[in-house]
Amino acid sequence: MFPDDIEILAREVIEAAGARGLTIAAAESCTGGLVTGALTAVPGSSAVVERGFVTYSNAAKVELLGVPAGLIERHGAVSEPVARAMAGGALARSAAQVSVAVTGIAGPGGGSPDKPVGLVHFAAAGPGGMIHVERRLGDIGREGVRLDSVRIALGLLLDRIGA
Repeated sequence: MFPDDIEILAREVIEAAGARGLTIAAAESCTGGLVTGALTAVPGSSAVVERGFVTYSNAAKVELLGVPAGLIERHGAVSEPVARAMAGGALARSAAQVSVAVTGIAGPGGGSPDKPVGLVHFAAAGPGGMIHVERRLGDIGREGVRLDSVRIALGLLLDRIGA
């Protein structure tokens, strides 16, 4: 279902989290559940994946993750503050110890000069604290942006797990 490299990364995340007794929550916007889908494609993932939040709309980010509406109004949904709030909300509203959040513009439309297609903000939180990463993947097609975002999100999970 997923490219081989994503399957390998997902397996590494599941194995690393399992070895450390950690559970994972994902808060996804532009990936629409693909991060959680990649993780749950791994046999044994039920011991590690606590839940996934698909918060595609701004209202869902507010209602499900507790992202302050004013934060979205001030910075836009595709921003560092919102990605951080999503990752924090995923931890606060689950029993997980590690989270990852993805919010971006997959295209083909929706971009602007300040926030072009392919701009994605990530945040990941875990025992070592929270980190943020911004990537400008370019206009590589909707599928390309989404799959590259899954790769980056899984890598961030490995980082926060301490693998």
